Amino acid sequence: MDTNQYEWVDFYKEFSHLLLAYKNNRQELINKVKSIYIDTGINLPTLEKDNQIVDIDPFTVFGLFNKSSMKKSNRVKIISTVAEKFGVRSDIPTSFDSIPVLNNQNATFYYFVGDRAEHDIDELWDLFEAALKYADNPSGENRQVLSKYFDLAINKKGNGNSKITMGLYWIAPNSFLNLDQRNTWYIYESGKIPAGVVSSLPAIETKIKSKKYFDIVEKLRSYLSSSESSLKDFKELSFEAWRYSEEVNQENKTEKTKASNAAFLKWFKPVIQALRDLGGSATPQDTRNKIIENEHLTEEEINEIRGKSNVNKFENEVAFARNYLVYGGYVDNSTYGIWNLTDEGWKVDMTESLASEIFKKGVKATRDDKGAGLADEDVDTVHYWIYSPGDVAIKWEEFYHQSVMGIGWSEIGDLTQYASKDDMKAAMKEKLDPSRSYKNAAHATWQFVHDLKPGDIVFVKKGMHQLVGRGVVTSDYFFDASIDIEYSNLRKMNWTDNCLEQPKDHPGQAVMKTLTDITSYTDYVEKLCALFDNDEDADDDETPEVSYPLYDTDKFLDEVFMDEGSYNTLVGLVRTKKNVILQGAPGVGKTYAAKRLAYSMMGVKNQERVMMIQFHQSYSYEDFIEGFRPSAASGGFEIKKGSFYNFCKKAAEDLEHEYFFIIDEINRGNLSKIFGELFMLIENDKRGNALQLLYSDEKFFVPKNVYIIGMMNTADRSLAMLDYALRRRFAFYEMRPGFESDGFREYRMGMKNEKFDDLINCVEKLNGIITADESLGEGFCIGHSYFCELNEITHSVLSNIVEYELIPLLKEYWFDEPLKIKDWTNYLRSAIK
Repeated sequence: MDTNQYEWVDFYKEFSHLLLAYKNNRQELINKVKSIYIDTGINLPTLEKDNQIVDIDPFTVFGLFNKSSMKKSNRVKIISTVAEKFGVRSDIPTSFDSIPVLNNQNATFYYFVGDRAEHDIDELWDLFEAALKYADNPSGENRQVLSKYFDLAINKKGNGNSKITMGLYWIAPNSFLNLDQRNTWYIYESGKIPAGVVSSLPAIETKIKSKKYFDIVEKLRSYLSSSESSLKDFKELSFEAWRYSEEVNQENKTEKTKASNAAFLKWFKPVIQALRDLGGSATPQDTRNKIIENEHLTEEEINEIRGKSNVNKFENEVAFARNYLVYGGYVDNSTYGIWNLTDEGWKVDMTESLASEIFKKGVKATRDDKGAGLADEDVDTVHYWIYSPGDVAIKWEEFYHQSVMGIGWSEIGDLTQYASKDDMKAAMKEKLDPSRSYKNAAHATWQFVHDLKPGDIVFVKKGMHQLVGRGVVTSDYFFDASIDIEYSNLRKMNWTDNCLEQPKDHPGQAVMKTLTDITSYTDYVEKLCALFDNDEDADDDETPEVSYPLYDTDKFLDEVFMDEGSYNTLVGLVRTKKNVILQGAPGVGKTYAAKRLAYSMMGVKNQERVMMIQFHQSYSYEDFIEGFRPSAASGGFEIKKGSFYNFCKKAAEDLEHEYFFIIDEINRGNLSKIFGELFMLIENDKRGNALQLLYSDEKFFVPKNVYIIGMMNTADRSLAMLDYALRRRFAFYEMRPGFESDGFREYRMGMKNEKFDDLINCVEKLNGIITADESLGEGFCIGHSYFCELNEITHSVLSNIVEYELIPLLKEYWFDEPLKIKDWTNYLRSAIK
């Protein structure tokens, strides 16, 4: 056992006797308490309304350095200053084992002025004095006096078994037993105290009487001093209660995880059974129908929705299961829309450990992150489509020579007249066949009008097994019955490839739908592109090219609330260091700025040269660079390349252009684990140097045209500091709230709304308080993005920002200062009244 484990006892005992001298000189005590916080630079906790302290009790003074959220460094700092102010000669404790601590939201032993009785604090001093006398001399007379004040104190508002016995334990742990929640559980419920001893103890009441309290104290003291107990006093009991309760809590968390896994397995089994029943390849629709059949699901269960986005629960669970099957290698997803089972047959080894991995990682993407980007609404992100020009491509040659692509359902006329897919379905039922659903048809026609856009790449299929062409969309949708009366819904095209005479084999079986967006299926898209790009007879000039919107410094400064000098500094850091982390408080627009910074440095909004990922606790080197992954083709494992590897390879083939790799929440990942040997390769002066990769025989380098931009939220207390080895390889740029920027002022003036102005003024004042708060600081200020891109200013809009974004943030910041939360909640609400 650590010899210093209970070194706090002597200090607490000496201080309690010195503190007693202030029973009749409480104003001087209040002054000393205030001076402690001035000298330490720590914020004075809320001890009275507006902290206008008129009286204080000794237990509350002890509570100043015995709070649940207090850092050990601050605890020692306060105790050291207490020793100096009060003349305590005992050693300053550095270990606080077995000491119970107060809840931050209930840290005074009295109610504030107006809510407490006249003699409440006097009686707490009487209890304190009586407890010290009893600890020094446990006579019957002293116990009788102590019992009187014990019963008075424990029945006061806000106090109870835990707080009163905790205070007594602080000042004399050899005499008094702490009956906080942990100790009470350990004594009465853990099974660690012999049943015979427990049965002899009085039952615990909400506010225990002194007689029963001393009965418990004496009986447990007798048990602890016997040979039957390995614990010898109340200090050891209190420490063991804490240690064992932590162990049990961890076990309970594990059991909850197992229960969750069991629940996952329960609903996952029907998916497996559905696949077994089908006995071959199964489309998602086949499997969906089979699950409904197996589980006898009602329409209500099938259509149940949940969450803010009204996600269909059943469809989401089926997709979740399918993702598991693909990621686990049990389903080959190389063919879009079809599940081809591997050589492993229908066996799916869904163990609890695998289920746990699913829960830990969430729905892990079934494909690599390559191609993931930053899709702003105004960014011409290229989408890829697979398309059938009539049954068995019957219209292909005609469309190729006319440089158009067409889609059917001309009977319902110009498609722009319909406001929704449901309207299109209704028209199809009316004009064609009322007995059909037209769900897929309406989806295809809607996408043809609203989702397909100039610059998108279209692959042309013939049936389900051949490809006959490729091209680029060059116009918006138009309706023209003069070109083709059956296919009057049209777009103009630049058809770059026509291989009708020698069709290319489609990888696997294609979907049956007329038009399908396949952009997110990056492996599939790459295979289709490779079929045409690797064609020896292809003309390089025929490769589809896409134009991107221009984007420059002026555009950046219009959209991001940053002054030009700061922008130039940031650009200089990125170009010089090549690795920059944007750090700042929530709402300062780190992600928004990072994307536009990349665009402005490139000069265009080219999403193909920008990639964004997000680190999390389970993100690994294997996701980032390379690692072994299940292979559906071989039934074993093969090396799969990660997001950063693929991005660097892409950039290395285009060295004349800049590429930007953006990492959101960079400090949430295990950075040493994720970067591996790349610690050296990402340095500016090491760019171009190659190292042997961990898994493959390949040497890898980070090209000079790759820039890494990370984002880090400085207000997240749960995150560890960055690895120093990584920290020195990045420049750190502090993003601050942009309320004072010219851009935000112009935006604010344009709103012409008094309530909006009042709220912004209130938030700016709040930021001043946050900045001055020793436990928070500038990194916790509220950013401007909470108030940006508002289409209209109404009381409801502003109230939602205040109630559901700002106030919850303050409750997290000042969880141990409820009065400060209450005050600023009122200020924010008043600003928009």
